[in-house]
Amino acid sequence: MILKGYPRISESFISSEILLLESLGLPIDIYSLRQPRETFTHDNVKQIKAPAIYLPEYVWPHWRTLLDSNRALNRRLGSHYRQCLARALSRAFVRRKSATIRHFLQAGHLCATRLISRPIRHLHAHFCHTPTSVTLFAAELLNLPYSFTAHAKDIYTSEPEQLQRKIDSARFVVTCTGSNAKYLSALNTNSTPIHTIYHGIDLDFFRFVPSPPPSPPFRILSVGRLVPKKGYDDLLEALKQLQDRGLDFRFSHIGSGELEDCVRRRIHAIGLQEQVKLLGTLPRQEVLNHYQQSHCFVLASKVAANGDRDGIPNVLVEAMAVGLPVISTRVSAIPELVENGLSGILVEPANPKALADAMHSLLLNPQLHAGMVRRARRRVEQHFDNRRCVVRLHQLFQAALNE
Repeated sequence: MILKGYPRISESFISSEILLLESLGLPIDIYSLRQPRETFTHDNVKQIKAPAIYLPEYVWPHWRTLLDSNRALNRRLGSHYRQCLARALSRAFVRRKSATIRHFLQAGHLCATRLISRPIRHLHAHFCHTPTSVTLFAAELLNLPYSFTAHAKDIYTSEPEQLQRKIDSARFVVTCTGSNAKYLSALNTNSTPIHTIYHGIDLDFFRFVPSPPPSPPFRILSVGRLVPKKGYDDLLEALKQLQDRGLDFRFSHIGSGELEDCVRRRIHAIGLQEQVKLLGTLPRQEVLNHYQQSHCFVLASKVAANGDRDGIPNVLVEAMAVGLPVISTRVSAIPELVENGLSGILVEPANPKALADAMHSLLLNPQLHAGMVRRARRRVEQHFDNRRCVVRLHQLFQAALNE
């Protein structure tokens, strides 16, 4: 399995998937293109048997290592290696992207130092940009079948013609939402099977403990990276409107990201420093504690200027599972999870007033609050149990290995 970075706090669904696949008897090797950048990780990573092997991330600091391993592979594969290299150079020239050469060199290094000496029969990548580019080259070099899982940003910020090539040459494709599958299917010219498999969560860890009946000061929570697609500019404006209406609330945010300084400045500029706390990145158990202590969860997702967007954010699934009512937006695949008015509340994206109205209505209506959390839990149990989801993925891998 080839990953962009491992482990990552924001990608707990990958470590959960690997752990469950191992429990089903599937032997896995983990290759990461990036070293971990966080100071801690989720507990389930420690239970994974497969060690992580880290590839050189950049060419310049590791040029000799990459060159030596690719030379060795050239000697081993002969003209086949040179044909693959020629195709990579041609694509790099046409696309005017030097990253293509880096991806090929990383793939060559992976093949020379690991794959060629291992009984590897199938390659799988998570995310259809860089990891799948490296995987495709490795598959070409060693004549191996490959597949990939496409998620969100990696789909909608990729060049369609490059994504089409990856789909057409894959044995199968997995994606985590129906809306993603529809988009990918429109690019599929080779009848490659495209499967929708939701990420799912650990329902034993995210146990149903309904949030306390709302009472002032109302505790509002959001969890997510501070990046444009999460809509925190809209959420702050909505919170300001709640303040102007005289609602007594406290808002906590868990997560970090590129917009953190901007968000902090905005909090002070609109006078919310007494109501809003930015808690940074927290371990999973602490996140769970905040879910269980809050009155409602809000995620103001929208489509960013570069096309980046959420799929089905895991944090919404987690909040619904534990009994915390959710408010979000009609973006991408979120309506596949949240049934408006039944298992949560959905508003139009980039609409602070609608967000404020939804929070105000939910927090002041205990009956709506109580009924919504039970329906939300049932929906998660029916469609987002990670054991059931990973069994489907395991079946795909087994079928590929048996071909």
